Amino acid sequence: MGKVVTFGEIMLRLSPPGFLRFSQANSFDVVYGGGESNVAVSLANYGVPVDFVTRLPQNDVGECALMEMRKRGVGTSNIVFGGDRLGIYFLETGAVSRGSKVVYDRAHSAIAEIKSGMIDWAKVFEGADWFHWTGITPAISKGAADVCLEAVKVASDLGITISTDLNYRAKLWKYGVEPEAIMTELTSYCDIILGNEEDAEKHFGIKPDGLDITTQGHNVKAEAFLSVCQQMMEKFPRAKKVITTLRGSISASHNTWAGVMYDGTKMYESTQYQITDIVDRVGGGDSFMGGLIYGLLTYPEDDQNALDFAVAASCLKHTIKGDANLVTVSEVKKLMGGDSSGRVAR
Repeated sequence: MGKVVTFGEIMLRLSPPGFLRFSQANSFDVVYGGGESNVAVSLANYGVPVDFVTRLPQNDVGECALMEMRKRGVGTSNIVFGGDRLGIYFLETGAVSRGSKVVYDRAHSAIAEIKSGMIDWAKVFEGADWFHWTGITPAISKGAADVCLEAVKVASDLGITISTDLNYRAKLWKYGVEPEAIMTELTSYCDIILGNEEDAEKHFGIKPDGLDITTQGHNVKAEAFLSVCQQMMEKFPRAKKVITTLRGSISASHNTWAGVMYDGTKMYESTQYQITDIVDRVGGGDSFMGGLIYGLLTYPEDDQNALDFAVAASCLKHTIKGDANLVTVSEVKKLMGGDSSGRVAR
């Protein structure tokens, strides 16, 4: 199995302990994470060779983020250094009817000030089979978008499979550009596209035919997204598969979770899981993407199995505190096999 490369920002996450509100906090729990680093950690846990590429400040906090990646078995040799600070985000974890909140403090972070030419992508992609980026990275700054475009062009020239998680973030796109133009060019290089209905609408104006998603509540139906997948493939003819996660929010603590994959002719649908007591839903989509990449690499002729692995892996992530999915292949397969008892393994 060849190497996977991911590129994006890793941040310092600060959260009040348990379910405390920001106004109640006297201390914060520390976690390091970000969309693409979370995918890298998932893949490393599954035994896939993976490199995470970013730009970190040369200070103690940047070193802690680097150590976190190394601890999880993620390759860090292509990380570049510079800038003054690591991005931060504050997370208040919701419960029941109170949703979680995120406050960003990531302006002028090391990767926000990255510029074209700082990363030698030809060197980075030596021995690589797969490159993954998300819509968060080009939303950070023009420089980050430019470097992401450099990466997909080089990866495309080398025949490397390119995947994206569209990940629309309304609180980011603040540097005076329309997301659609930038995301359309970047996504046009992608073979595998993951996104939900909001991502498709906010980035590309694509909506499900004849369905108002906002009225669906937790009763999300897979067939409603067939038109989204078809429209995405029309817009991006290079894409071989379009995938969406189906999250139904019954409350902040109880979600339904499933996924669908469209390959241009057939729509695959996963089991729907009931996640009744969510521990931490941050990174749920990243854990799905990590499981999907592993599944597509491991079961290249079995899209149903790849999708089922991704959904089961990300279902388990909701039980784990922190950004990253710290589960093994055997744990995912156990859930895929129908064992969700949670009994003690003795």
